[in-house]
Amino acid sequence: MNYKVSLFATSALLAAAVGGVSHAQTRPGGPTSATTIEELVVTAEKREQNLQDVPVAVSAFTDNKRELVGINSIQDMTNFTPGLTYNSATDRVSLRGVGRLTNVLSGDASVANYNDGVYETFAVQAGRSTLFLDRVEVLRGPQGTLYGRNSIGGAINEISKRPTEQWYAEVRGTYENYDHHILEGAISGPTFIPNVQFRLAGDWERQTEGWSKNVIPGAPSEGNVINEWFLEGQLQGKFFNDKLDFWAKWGDGVWHNGAGGPGGGSGGWTPAPYPTYEFATPGGIQLNAGYACNPASGVTNVVNVSPLGCVNPAQSSPWKIARIIPYVVRLPVYNTEAIHLTWHAKNFDIKYVTGGVDYHYKLTGPTSTAGGSLLNTSTTPVLAYTLASGLRVFPQEAFDYREYNRFWSHEVNIVSTWDSPLQYVVGAYYFRQTYRQPVYTTLHAQPQWNGPFFLPSVFCGATGGVCAPETDNRRYDNRPHSEAISWATFGQIDYKITDQWKATLGLRYSHDRKDGTESVRLLCWGTSVCYGGFPAEVFGPAGPQVADITAFAVSNPPANALPRGIVSPTRFDPATGLASRDYDSTWQATTGTAGLEWQPDTDTNVYAKYSRGYKSGGYYVGIFTFLAPNAWADKELVDSYEIGLKKNFGSTLQTNLAAYYYDYKNLQVPISVLSGAGQVATNFINVPKSVSQGFEAEITWLPIENLQVLFNYSYNDAHVKKGSAIDVADPTATQPGAKPIDTLGTQDLSGNRLPNAPKNKFAVNANYTWRSLFGGDLVGSVSYVWRDAQYGALFTRAYNRAPSWDQWDARLTWTSADSRNRVILFGKNIFNKIGYDGGAIGSAFVGTVVNPATAAQTVVNQGIWSTYSVTPPRTYGIEIQHKFF
Repeated sequence: MNYKVSLFATSALLAAAVGGVSHAQTRPGGPTSATTIEELVVTAEKREQNLQDVPVAVSAFTDNKRELVGINSIQDMTNFTPGLTYNSATDRVSLRGVGRLTNVLSGDASVANYNDGVYETFAVQAGRSTLFLDRVEVLRGPQGTLYGRNSIGGAINEISKRPTEQWYAEVRGTYENYDHHILEGAISGPTFIPNVQFRLAGDWERQTEGWSKNVIPGAPSEGNVINEWFLEGQLQGKFFNDKLDFWAKWGDGVWHNGAGGPGGGSGGWTPAPYPTYEFATPGGIQLNAGYACNPASGVTNVVNVSPLGCVNPAQSSPWKIARIIPYVVRLPVYNTEAIHLTWHAKNFDIKYVTGGVDYHYKLTGPTSTAGGSLLNTSTTPVLAYTLASGLRVFPQEAFDYREYNRFWSHEVNIVSTWDSPLQYVVGAYYFRQTYRQPVYTTLHAQPQWNGPFFLPSVFCGATGGVCAPETDNRRYDNRPHSEAISWATFGQIDYKITDQWKATLGLRYSHDRKDGTESVRLLCWGTSVCYGGFPAEVFGPAGPQVADITAFAVSNPPANALPRGIVSPTRFDPATGLASRDYDSTWQATTGTAGLEWQPDTDTNVYAKYSRGYKSGGYYVGIFTFLAPNAWADKELVDSYEIGLKKNFGSTLQTNLAAYYYDYKNLQVPISVLSGAGQVATNFINVPKSVSQGFEAEITWLPIENLQVLFNYSYNDAHVKKGSAIDVADPTATQPGAKPIDTLGTQDLSGNRLPNAPKNKFAVNANYTWRSLFGGDLVGSVSYVWRDAQYGALFTRAYNRAPSWDQWDARLTWTSADSRNRVILFGKNIFNKIGYDGGAIGSAFVGTVVNPATAAQTVVNQGIWSTYSVTPPRTYGIEIQHKFF
């Protein structure tokens, strides 16, 4: 509470500091001006406004700024956006410590992404080329009124380049190391229909050499191995004497990637030795490939395809791997549409925005048999081995994960245009999403997975003592499908009290409903978990039969004691062996904003505001879950208090400052817990209370003619105030930093940092323009970024910590005098440092070894090892652009 009071007290000091300063200035609109700061127009409040006049913390990236600095991806954007982080492997955004901690589609993002006003469930498109995007706006802080759906942390607006009234055509080509090349082209101009223009644009991007070399002969390299194309068409026009504006966009794309694109690096980098136990503990339901590297295991006939044998090349570098089953990303279907209709009435505009996306996504790769988690990446490159009992084991298993996602939204806005001290925006919103998110594993080399089944009268009692047949060697099979419907009404008014003072008040009511069904089957083979404590060795060379443990692993409460959000008892299908249950729940909230703004002159904007943000509740369904005991989580709420200063000192210095305090309730977190049959299930919980508080600065300075310096800094203290959970990496709560509160391993979470929220982050860019050089202008640009340590889980422990890192980038841009030709030489991560785009995740390498002579079992602990998500290595190349007209 003291921090909130100090924020508003500081606002008075800010006002006093800037009240006596007044500079008359002009702001030339040309982005190539070297003596003034570029004037930016944004649509953060549903109407076009100068960035400096908007009482919102906004980082805006025009196409010119992106090309000048070298911002080619969302990851680059995070470097120059205070408080923003982005995990490229999982497509998760976090802003000021508020972010998404899961990729299940029934759990929403915390930072809303709007592509030309149309809400999207993913963020990756915000990193598209400047050939497609005119600008990207990152709105920091809850946007609880005008951007209500899941904008509890903020919003990202993507604004496309539009058709032109005059003819325009451009081609671009890029080549960089790792055999990475990009071809792009666009054409725009008038049509044969009066007042109607068109635009067509497309690109093809391919990289054949991965960042990480696979030491296995003939195995593919991984890391940004991509083959993607995208085509976009637009039409716009004016009708009825310019009273009606029409704009429509259609896009279609395909990915045919290797280990590249979202999901392609989801395995992460685990610099650890291979686990050498026979199976993981607790809950291991398959045999570990690394057991072949245990000299005391007694295994024979080992087929290890790595020239390094049992040495993990990733122990020393993320750029070397030994992986038999590669990650593969496919996007066979991606369609996006958006339509804007605006009617200009007297004193107001009526705007209708509709659009949506239909995509099919597929990710395949290796499942882990190591650390008790299917997402652990220390899979040993062993194709086969024979146990001391004579049983032949083939441990290499693959997973197949898919998303069939379709969503569409409608929004109507009425925006005032009159010349009045009172301005308003009112509107209504509707969103509908349907999706399936199936995932399964396959191991065709091990025939036992298809049956016959062990003790069906015991394990398959729920289906009459007969186990359903399995024909595709699937150990795990999950088939969730769901629907989400969201609607809202909202309004915001701005009243100019005097020429210097303006008040803002906004309200929004949101309602969300999610329903669906999850169906899952889980088999077990070769470990003592499957057979009442007896390992595979006691069954001789033929080995044991597969056990269907579905009925023991899934949650199956009685009909009169169903957990919240679950609306049916668990049912078992004798034909498929799937256990299923239904979900249905609603959430609603009233959110809004209240603010006061003071503009003593045209160069100064001081604001103080309160905002409430809301994110719908959800379910943790899909992605290696199996009917967890508690899959439902309640809505999140944030009460935000913020003050800010936007100040231009003449035409050469611009300073934008913001300080904030968040009272954050019900953070949604997936937490692993022990479930039936010793399995590790994932509950979806709410952390009751957290805090995020901090300070941000964005500065643009032109110290001398032709020299520009860009600087931003953010301090973010985001931590838990109240909550408790069990750390699956430290279930006994004995690691340094643990705060147990009972004998079950439950820990007090208070004081733990929020995930993916580095405390300090800054970036600086300096660019200098040499005029009339080689028949044009040459711009040299150098950037330095530094990011503090961050944690990937709620437990602030060494094994969840990604260390601080820094990076240098540089580029030279030559533009011809007629602006039709441009050549760019660039280098990123010049000193080839290892960077981290998110926190680490710790996994305990604990498992069981079996005495080959006596079949006695011993639990061994090989420690807790960290898995990191890393940024790209050093890249460099050349880009050539040519405008025909």
